[in-house]
Amino acid sequence: RSSSLTPPIPMSSPDITDAERQAVAGVLQTTRLSMGPEEKSFEDAIRSRIGAKHAIAVNSGTSGLHLCVRAAGIRDGDWVITTPFSFISSSNVLLFERAIPVFVDVDPKTGNLDPELVAQAAADLSQGGQTAQRWLPRQGVAGEGRLKAILAVDVFGQPADYDRLNTIAQQYGLFLIEDSCEALGATYKNRPAGMLGDIGVFAFYPNKQITTGEGGMIVTNRDDWALLIRALRSQGRAPGDTWLAHTFLGYNYRLDEMSAALGRVQMSRLDTLLAKRECVAGWYSERLAEIDGVEPPREIPSTTRLSWFVYVVRFAESIDRDAIIHALAKEQIPSRPYFAPIHLQRFMADRFGYQPGDYPIVESLGRQSLALPFSSIMTETQVNRVCSVLKSILHSS
Repeated sequence: RSSSLTPPIPMSSPDITDAERQAVAGVLQTTRLSMGPEEKSFEDAIRSRIGAKHAIAVNSGTSGLHLCVRAAGIRDGDWVITTPFSFISSSNVLLFERAIPVFVDVDPKTGNLDPELVAQAAADLSQGGQTAQRWLPRQGVAGEGRLKAILAVDVFGQPADYDRLNTIAQQYGLFLIEDSCEALGATYKNRPAGMLGDIGVFAFYPNKQITTGEGGMIVTNRDDWALLIRALRSQGRAPGDTWLAHTFLGYNYRLDEMSAALGRVQMSRLDTLLAKRECVAGWYSERLAEIDGVEPPREIPSTTRLSWFVYVVRFAESIDRDAIIHALAKEQIPSRPYFAPIHLQRFMADRFGYQPGDYPIVESLGRQSLALPFSSIMTETQVNRVCSVLKSILHSS
């Protein structure tokens, strides 16, 4: 193999056409660059697509999750059951409000929350006292807390088991927040991701199914939460407040008009974008099936549509995943570990006393998993090259 004559393959690429460029340029011909009609049009596109009563645009998925936490009344010392196999923001938004993320291990097939462990944790945490201690961090938890919510993540575009999670939430009087930042367009038993709990969030970073550059969208059917969130995203201004009146402690989490225009056009192409990503995933799965020691992503029966966010393979335990990363990089093929366990991030371990071995399935997935280059504009030739190089590396090692 020789990398000198072959161009590098991007890790991910946004899928942008002249329609998006013209929409953004059109906004720049106006004097309304924020809080204008494009924001509402983008919100309407998301709302109508998934059947939500409310869709509220924000400047990132993290901002959206933070506002969900605020709307649910999660505060200092509250306990929230969540996953350590996720992007860091799903835990950070709890720490912003001084709540305690209570981690449980995940389903090895999907990387999503294991509902049986969630049920056990909810039962024990609801009792409090010594019964709750087995689920709480070793340190950094002051006083007696209160179990308030479940924050589930739809990992890699595949929804968690929401029928089971909703049953648990209802049994213990918990809110269920859906981090669907990786799953726009996915369905669970023919129901749209984002609408499977009390409130959901999508994100639109450039490697997502659609992009606004940076941006997010909160969706919910709860009128009271929607009213509060719209105020909180704009410096705490409630309906009727003047520009310099602020009923609530709020934030500047608004999405600008240029980003909203980009998102509006991207939403008009959503089915095409999803189909193109499915096609690329199909090329990968077909070719990787021929390579020993590499397992393509698994799709479970409750997922009636997987929305391909990234393409993450798993290597056999005997394979040195990090050596594969370096060997691919020499051939100008980037790759990324997905995910690094949250509980072993330095600030989480320092604060809460987590140690290797605390969540063995998450840690195994963290060692074995690798995201390969993936986007809706990736070509079959590029997929063939990635798989051919990967096969050669494995056979020579």
